[in-house]
Amino acid sequence: MPDALTFLMGNHPAELPGDRLYCKNHMWCQPTPDGPLRVGFSSYAVRLMQDVYFLEWRTDPGLVTLKQEIGFIETQKATSGLYAPLAGRVLRFNPALLTDPSGINADPYGAGWLFEIDADPTGHTLDVAGYYAHLEAGWEATQRMLKGQVNSIEDE
Repeated sequence: MPDALTFLMGNHPAELPGDRLYCKNHMWCQPTPDGPLRVGFSSYAVRLMQDVYFLEWRTDPGLVTLKQEIGFIETQKATSGLYAPLAGRVLRFNPALLTDPSGINADPYGAGWLFEIDADPTGHTLDVAGYYAHLEAGWEATQRMLKGQVNSIEDE
């Protein structure tokens, strides 16, 4: 198993466990003992979103296509759609998050998992080193976007 990595978001560390695969939409996936992949948000995504207030699924368990909108999330920063990181069959959603999505904030790699999917991650995921490189390549643009949001809020 590859070692975990830590991506520094300014002064804020984003832990990246080495035992998972990562998608460019900042979700992780990990095989469960039963075989399907468990999917959740990376700590990088959680840090950008900050507090998650509300989560809703717009699909039932079943077949989904890559990048299909499957739900939406409301956070301290924004409300946005959630998109399937892989094509496959969603088996179940984490029922605990529907009543209390704070598990996403408190334990993104454990109790905060989002759903389980029967899918082949080949070709659509990165190992921890690849995901770290993806974050590094986009960090400057992300910082500019975040600073722009802060400036627009201060201008209001």
